[in-house]
Amino acid sequence: MSEGTTNAKSFRWWNIALVGFTAVWGLNNVINNFANQGMAVVTSWILIMILYFVPYTLMVGQLGSAFQNSGGGVSSWIKLLSNNRLAYFAAWTYWVVHVPYLAQKPQVIMISLSWLFKGNGSFVNTASPLVVQLLSLIIFLAFVWIASKGVNILNNIGSIAGTAMFVMSMLFIILGVSAPFITHSQIATPNMGDIHTYIPKFDMQYFTTISMLVFAVGGSEKISPYVNKTKNASREFPLGMIILAVMVAVSAVLGSFAIGMIVNSNHIPADLMANGAYQAFQFLGTQFHLGNLFVWLFAITNTIASAAALAISIDAPLRMLFDDADSKYIPKSLSKKNKKGVAINGYIMTAILVSILIIVPALGINGMNDLYNWLLNLNSIVMPMRYLWVFAAFMLLSWHIDKHQSDYMFVKNKYVGFGLGLWTFILTAFACIMGMVPKANMTSDASTWWFQLALNIATPIVLILLGLILPAIAKRTNDEPTVE
Repeated sequence: MSEGTTNAKSFRWWNIALVGFTAVWGLNNVINNFANQGMAVVTSWILIMILYFVPYTLMVGQLGSAFQNSGGGVSSWIKLLSNNRLAYFAAWTYWVVHVPYLAQKPQVIMISLSWLFKGNGSFVNTASPLVVQLLSLIIFLAFVWIASKGVNILNNIGSIAGTAMFVMSMLFIILGVSAPFITHSQIATPNMGDIHTYIPKFDMQYFTTISMLVFAVGGSEKISPYVNKTKNASREFPLGMIILAVMVAVSAVLGSFAIGMIVNSNHIPADLMANGAYQAFQFLGTQFHLGNLFVWLFAITNTIASAAALAISIDAPLRMLFDDADSKYIPKSLSKKNKKGVAINGYIMTAILVSILIIVPALGINGMNDLYNWLLNLNSIVMPMRYLWVFAAFMLLSWHIDKHQSDYMFVKNKYVGFGLGLWTFILTAFACIMGMVPKANMTSDASTWWFQLALNIATPIVLILLGLILPAIAKRTNDEPTVE
């Protein structure tokens, strides 16, 4: 066996589990879902792992193994299993779902800097939404300019910050769970020893929060390129994925316990999604007599990680759209690159869409905290739309299983495989639709509630329609002769 072949199969199950964990998981996943469900989220985490996350990751494994030379892109899978038109829509979806993500990152950066320099979360509760969004727009446009100059340095810094964020998440769980026993601090949530504390009430309100759970555990298709680098992939890859699911489940459950010990789940603060992680680290710093040390560390880490993610997410999904999709569906003027290899008109399209999503909500949503929570919820509605293509690809793969053999097989029976793909597809679509119902209190502010509902429905529809319009524009403009 040659050295190259040996290196190609150098990944083991523990490598897969660790790479997957850093790609999928983060502390904010715990905070956001605790804010939605309280201690009942513990049961929800267990259910979502078994019913969704495990089959999802194993489907990704089979797709990545079957199409090992496709670069692991979802649109590449769709192209090989169907046609170029569907592959374009998959590539478009992957790009367009990043628009709300890009619109929120400047808010995250401002909140981090507020905690770093002021040491409290008053910014979220006192700042004017319009002022915040104008500042967000300035920050975003600055990063559009930075991304157009190249993001290699930010990419490297972002990798370091991502690792630091993982360490901070683990530190939070360890300190949060151990604090009551070491420092004898009072446990905030009552009856944590009672099983009924953890049983969700499966009502309309509960189902509107599922999208945040799906959003939290999605994205494991990032691991697909590693399937064929895994030694004995048919055995070690699924083992790595199952270990990953256990790691995520343990982190989610223990993290929820840690927050429950710090925050009373029966009286969840309205600003928990925005300020919760900082407040928790501030509490732990006080308990362990370290002042605001943890707050500063988390604020610096979050600022750098968010800045890197902002710059990279402006550039990378756009490159994927133009590289993966058939050029006949994209207007040439949009994908035209300047001397630095930047699709400048694509950048302008991104800037326009994100700018609209930054400014318009500020005109109808009262309060910076409500604006932050709404935009985060919008991400949980829109971002899982790209997972739908993963499940569509797996259904197609299962149906034509005889034509696409792979080293790793999650399901060999085409009917069982198709059924599992359909189940995860329906669950994702259901979560996205239910997530459109605003979390704001309708009785206290009906106009804001209806405004949020309208934006939640209109945003994904507009983003999808734009994807339908571009091929029509391309058909008219790409065939026109160029005038010298």
